[in-house]
Amino acid sequence: MSLNALNTEFTRFIFVGVINTATYYSIYLVLHNIFSLPYLLAHIVGFIISLNISFFLNCYVTYRTKPTLKKYLYFPLTQVVNMSVSTALIFIFVEYLHLNSNIAPFAAVLFTIPITFVISSKILKGSVRTAEAKRR
Repeated sequence: MSLNALNTEFTRFIFVGVINTATYYSIYLVLHNIFSLPYLLAHIVGFIISLNISFFLNCYVTYRTKPTLKKYLYFPLTQVVNMSVSTALIFIFVEYLHLNSNIAPFAAVLFTIPITFVISSKILKGSVRTAEAKRR
């Protein structure tokens, strides 16, 4: 398999996602275990911080598009689904399935990856394609 075959948007998305997940999870663990924040609050704060990092990494690395204020403002709106699904899953994993609150966010990420890819692709590339189509 050549390196070019691995250099797809989805592969780059996964790479950025690994970095972003590690960032989020590190923030989550520090806030939850060291600063004793409740797990849902630590999740939300970590999510917001990593969301900003994700925007720029996805623009520059995944989709190779220029970040704009418009995209930056729309990007968090697309993450409402991701945030809702991941928060609900973490709650279900901890409260009903009795999964350790340190592991639950990682388990939730596995379910949200495909959703996040589709939504972020539409926001970060969709507006660029629409603008280009209007110019033609």
